[in-house]
Amino acid sequence: MQGFRISTDRNELDFDVIYQFISQSYWAKGIPKSTMQKALDHSLCFGVFNAEQQQVGFARLITDYATFAYLSDVFIVEQYRGCGLSKFLIETVVSHPDVQGLRRMMLATSDAHGLYAQYGFKPIEQAQTFMQVWQPNIYQ
Repeated sequence: MQGFRISTDRNELDFDVIYQFISQSYWAKGIPKSTMQKALDHSLCFGVFNAEQQQVGFARLITDYATFAYLSDVFIVEQYRGCGLSKFLIETVVSHPDVQGLRRMMLATSDAHGLYAQYGFKPIEQAQTFMQVWQPNIYQ
């Protein structure tokens, strides 16, 4: 996308931008900085950068690089929404060479089903086979 680029180079990520957004999100409100840093350290991260090299978006893929990945913490900062960056980001994530041939890639979203459906994500079939330990207010 002209004027923007995506990088998986950890050295380019702006932790402050990522933490500011994620710690205020509905899915990880109040997450401690140390927990966020640990999550980044153990994930395949995608930073979206504008022409001035400022980070304006992010996605994190939790994966074993062989069979499974979970897409998480996806965002575009508000002032850059509406210009196709989320599509650019998700297309880059799902086509990344390190995650080709996975048996399953999952995510959870409360408001972006239409975006993810464009890239092959569908509601879980046989959802009754899935189980979880869920602590939604763990950071509160």
